[in-house]
Amino acid sequence: MSQYTNYIGKPTNRVDGPAKVTGAAKYAAEFNVPNLAYGVVVSSPIAKGKIIKVYSKPVLKIPGVLAVFSHENVPNLAWFDRNYKDDVAPGGSPFRPLHDNEVKFSQQPIALVVADTFEVARYAASILEIEYEEEDHETDIELKRTEGFMPGRGKSGWMPPPPPRGKPDKEWKKAAHRIEHEYIHGAQHHNPMEMFATTTEYHPDGSITAYDKTQGVYNAQQYISKIFGLSKKQARVVTEYMGGGFGSGLRPQYQLFMSVMAALELKRSVRVTLTRQQMFSFGHRPYTLQYVKLGTNPDGTLAALQHHALHETSRFEEYTENVVNWSGMLYQCDNVKLGYQLAELDVYTPLDMRAPGAATGSIALEIAMDEMAFEAGLDPVDFRIRNYAETDQNMKKPFSSKRLRDCYHQGAAKFGWEKRNPRPRSMRDGNMLVGWGMAGGVWDATQKKSAAKATLTADGRLEVSSATSDIGTGTYTIMTQIAAQYLGLPIEAVTFKLGDTDLPEAPLEGGSWTAASVGTAVKNVCEEMGKKLLKQAQKMKGSPLKKAKFDDVEFVNGQIRLRLDPDQAVVIRDVLQASGKEKLEAETSATPNMLKQMQHSMHSHNAVFAEVKVDEDLGTVHVTRVVNAVAAGRILNLKTARSQVLGSIVWGISMALMEETIMDHKFGRYMNHNYAEYHIPVNADVRDLQVLFVEEEDEVVNPLGVKGIGEIGLLGVAAAIANAVFHATGKRVRTLPVMIDKLL
Repeated sequence: MSQYTNYIGKPTNRVDGPAKVTGAAKYAAEFNVPNLAYGVVVSSPIAKGKIIKVYSKPVLKIPGVLAVFSHENVPNLAWFDRNYKDDVAPGGSPFRPLHDNEVKFSQQPIALVVADTFEVARYAASILEIEYEEEDHETDIELKRTEGFMPGRGKSGWMPPPPPRGKPDKEWKKAAHRIEHEYIHGAQHHNPMEMFATTTEYHPDGSITAYDKTQGVYNAQQYISKIFGLSKKQARVVTEYMGGGFGSGLRPQYQLFMSVMAALELKRSVRVTLTRQQMFSFGHRPYTLQYVKLGTNPDGTLAALQHHALHETSRFEEYTENVVNWSGMLYQCDNVKLGYQLAELDVYTPLDMRAPGAATGSIALEIAMDEMAFEAGLDPVDFRIRNYAETDQNMKKPFSSKRLRDCYHQGAAKFGWEKRNPRPRSMRDGNMLVGWGMAGGVWDATQKKSAAKATLTADGRLEVSSATSDIGTGTYTIMTQIAAQYLGLPIEAVTFKLGDTDLPEAPLEGGSWTAASVGTAVKNVCEEMGKKLLKQAQKMKGSPLKKAKFDDVEFVNGQIRLRLDPDQAVVIRDVLQASGKEKLEAETSATPNMLKQMQHSMHSHNAVFAEVKVDEDLGTVHVTRVVNAVAAGRILNLKTARSQVLGSIVWGISMALMEETIMDHKFGRYMNHNYAEYHIPVNADVRDLQVLFVEEEDEVVNPLGVKGIGEIGLLGVAAAIANAVFHATGKRVRTLPVMIDKLL
C-alpha cells in the first residue's frame, strides 16, 4: 500500500491549521479594503413600542460622521419584499431592519451610524438620541400555559408530529409502572467566538463583494440580491473562514443588510461589526416546556409514551422545531401520543442551534427514561435495550443502518458501567458523592444537492472547489482527503477552495449534512476528472491503458494503473504534459438517490456515559468522566471527527450545568448578554472525555456512506449528566441547568 493511497478514515491534520495559527486566515472583519468606512448599530432599549423621532442632526455635525441610517431615510434606499424569505426562514413575515418605526423586541437594530473611523462611529452611536413610545410587552412563556396555541407549522423541512398510535391514555393507566413529569430548559444563545461582521467592498462599477460571516454564501447572496435589486454578478459573497457558528450563521443577520445598504448609498466600502451584547439580539435556542408520561409493562417494556412540548416564537415568524418526534422512533412502543405547540412572545425569532429540537427533546425523554428505569427497578442500559426499536415506527420504515445497541455495549464497557451500584448516594470519593448516568441520542442523516469543480494542472496539482463553508469543523480537510484519495494524489498536491459565490453552489453548512453532500460532489467530480485523464492517457504513445475501461483502472500513488495488473501504469503528471494541455477541468453535481433513500429511515445514533462528583456540603457538581460512543457511518477523519464530538461533549456539560440566558421580563431583555455572565465551560470544567466510533456501514445514505457527527455528539450528554447527578445525590433535577440551589 502506498503512503498516500488511503486518506479517508485517517487522523489527518487540518490543512487550514497553519493559516489559522499564523494569522493568515482572514475573517469577515479582517479584510482591509480601500476607502473603508465603519458602521455601528444602535439597538433599542425597549422591548415593544414605536420610535417617535431619531435626532440625527447633532450626530451628523460630528467631524468624520458620514451618515445616520434609520427608518426615517432607509425605505427609499432599499427595496423590501415582505414575502421574501431566505433559505431557512420560518413561516410568517421576516424581520426587516430599519423598515418602519415599530419596535418588536429588545435590542432591535434601529439605526446605523457610519463614520470614517470606528472610534468616531462608536462615539456618535453612543450619543444618538431617540424618542420612543413604549407599549406593554410579553416575554414570559410561563404566562402562556393556560392559552390554546396554534400547532407547530411552517418551517421548510420540519415534520409535524405523527398522529397518535395505539391507545396511549388507556395503556398508561393500566401500566405496571408510571411516571409523568415536566421538564424545562431556558433560552440559550449560540455565542461563537467570532462576532458577526460584514465588510462590504464597493467597486467603481457599482458591484459589491461582501465578506460576511455566514454558513451559506449563496443564501446570503440571494438575500441581498433580492433586497437591493442586484444581479448575482453584482453581489459576490465570500466567507473563507468562520470562527464558529453552531447554526447562528444559517440566516443572513442584520449586519449584512446594513453594511451592504450603507456601501451602496455612500458608494464606498463599509464594515459593520456587532458587539458581544448585540450577538444576543438575533436567534437563540427557544425556552421550552416539556411534559412526558411513560408507562411500562411488568417485563419492563414500554406500555405507553406521551411527549408534549411548548416553546416560544416571535410575533412575526412561526419558528418550529422537531422536538417530540424523536420520542416516537428511538424506542419501541405501540401506544404513543406526541404534541407540539408554540407561544408568541415579544422576542426575536428563535434560530436553529446545534441539533435543533433533538437537543431539547432528548433531554426530557432521556431523563424520563432514567426515571422510568429507576421506578421499574431496572438498569438504565438494560431498560433501553429491552425497548430497542428495530424499525422507525413513526415512518413505518426500516433503518438504513443502526448500531445503537453496539453503542450501548461498547460505551458501557469502556466506562466500566458494570461496577455501578444502582442505589442513589451509594458511591463516594471522600466527601464527594459519585454518580454515574447515561443517555442516548438520534439525529437525521441527510444528503443535499451539491456541486463541485476540479482543475488539474500540468505540474500534477489538483484544485477542487465548492461554495460550502467551514465553520471550524474541518470541511477544508475532509474534502482534501476525499479528492486526494479518489484521484490517487498526495494530499500536499490537493487544494480545496470554499466559501465564495463564484464557486459551484453548495447547501448551507448545517444539519450535519455537509460531509455527505459536498463530499459526494467532490467524489463525483474527481471521478469525472479521472475519466478525462484516462482518455488522455489512452492517447499517449505506447499507452498500457489503451483498451482499458474506467472500471478497469485505479488511481493510486500518483498513477493510473490497471486493477488486475498494477505494473501497467501511467504517471498522472505525465498525462497532461504529453497531451500539451496546461490543465484539465471538470464540474459536476451530486443529488440524493431519493428512490432508494425514501424507502428507509436514515439516522446516526449515540450512547453517552457520564460520571459526576458532587460536593455534599456545597452542592457543586464536577463532570469528571464522559464516554461518548457514536455510530455515524463511515468516519472520514478520525482526528477532526473526534474533535467534533469532544466539542459537543463540552457543550453538553454547558447545557447541563451552566448555560442559560436570563430574561428580565420587566424590561423584556436578556440581562446576561456577555461572556462574563453567560456561563460556559472553561478548561477546569473539562476533565476526562473519551470518544468511541462504532463501526457502521451504510450503503443507502450516500455513496460515501457517511453520516454527520457534529450534532449527534451533543445528544444525550446533558441528560446523562443530569441522570448522574440524581444517582449521586438522590435529587432529581428536571429544570436545566443544574445549579447549586437546586441541590442544596
